Amino acid sequence: QVQLVESGGGLVQPGGSLRLSCAASGNIFRLITMGWYRQPPGKQRELVATVTSSGTTNYADSVKGRFTISRENAKRYLQMNSLQPEDTAVYYCYLRAGNSLGFEFAYWGEGTQVTVSS
Repeated sequence: QVQLVESGGGLVQPGGSLRLSCAASGNIFRLITMGWYRQPPGKQRELVATVTSSGTTNYADSVKGRFTISRENAKRYLQMNSLQPEDTAVYYCYLRAGNSLGFEFAYWGEGTQVTVSS
C-alpha cells in the first residue's frame, strides 16, 4: 500500500508564496509520475503540475511561470509564487505507479487547503 502525506498549505495574501510538499511511502515497484492536482470550491479536480520518473514536467497553463514542481528522493515539492485568489483550492498529491505485473495504479493524498485572500 502507498501512502501520500501533504503539508504546507495555509492562508496567504495575493502575490504571496507557499511551498507544498508530498512524501510518499510504502511499496512502490515502479514510479511513473507524481505531482499535484487541485479542486477549487464548486469545481472539478484539475491538474496543477506533475513530474515523471525521468524528470519530464507538465504544468497547467494557468500556473506556468508561477509554480515549480521539484523532486527529492520520494518527496515532491510545489513552489507556488505570485498566488492569486483563483489559486484557492484543496491541493492533492498524486502518484501513479506500476506493479510487477504491468498494472498501473493511482494514489491520492488527503489534500491540503490553500487559501489566497487579503
